[in-house]
Amino acid sequence: MVIPYLVQFSKKILMYRLNLFICSLIFTIYLVVFTIPYGTVCLLSFPFLSVQRRYQAIAAWCRITIWMLRVINGVRYQVQGFDNLPSGPAVILVKHQSAWETLALPALMPRRLCFVLKREVLFIPFFGWVLSLVKMVHIDRKKTHRAVNSLLQQGRARLAEGAWVILFPEGTRVPPGTQGTYKTGGARFAIDAGVPIIPIAHNAGHAWPRNSFLKYPNLVTISIGPPIDTTGLSTAQANARVEEWIETEMRRIDPAAYVHSAANSI
Repeated sequence: MVIPYLVQFSKKILMYRLNLFICSLIFTIYLVVFTIPYGTVCLLSFPFLSVQRRYQAIAAWCRITIWMLRVINGVRYQVQGFDNLPSGPAVILVKHQSAWETLALPALMPRRLCFVLKREVLFIPFFGWVLSLVKMVHIDRKKTHRAVNSLLQQGRARLAEGAWVILFPEGTRVPPGTQGTYKTGGARFAIDAGVPIIPIAHNAGHAWPRNSFLKYPNLVTISIGPPIDTTGLSTAQANARVEEWIETEMRRIDPAAYVHSAANSI
């Protein structure tokens, strides 16, 4: 009795993994087949368009792509706390688990987002070339002092244009159930610019794990926190409030990941 059951179970697992691989391969083919011509059209047309129109073209690509992720890979999403978004300038600090949020946020946010990027990203064919034409904030992380000054200067300019500046305070993608070191650059910039911070938590790492070819059917929850007023706060205080809200919220929207993480640490 046990052996036939194990054989049947193994077959189901293999079919599930095969289905994941096929769907992920189809999505990768979509990215190549759709993004290259789309990016080419953008590169040819952007010199004749305003920055806002250029950004709308990129946001449209993002909306199509997260829709394709839903259709092909079963990656759905829900947004909580949308009413917390302000009507004025702000700095958005986001949990970083996946490539998914970098696609979803431009598609979902009601205002132009300016990501703080490593300068090297701009040299990625098509993707980076297009980003270089929409006034993102690009910095050289190898030169820390210059990077901070560049963030302050470029970030203020983008806020004056009506955009929101967005950063990932952990700097790199972290697996679900874990926490990176929250860097202070975003908090420092928000204080310098005199604008509130909007913290955002999400669990996209379950659907599109970092450095993973496979995409998993899952419901991604995006939780937008209330604005954090930076008036009178030190950089350390503002950064601590961001970290506390995001990490507390992560344990609310994805408790199983943290139970599993705690069990593995014992």
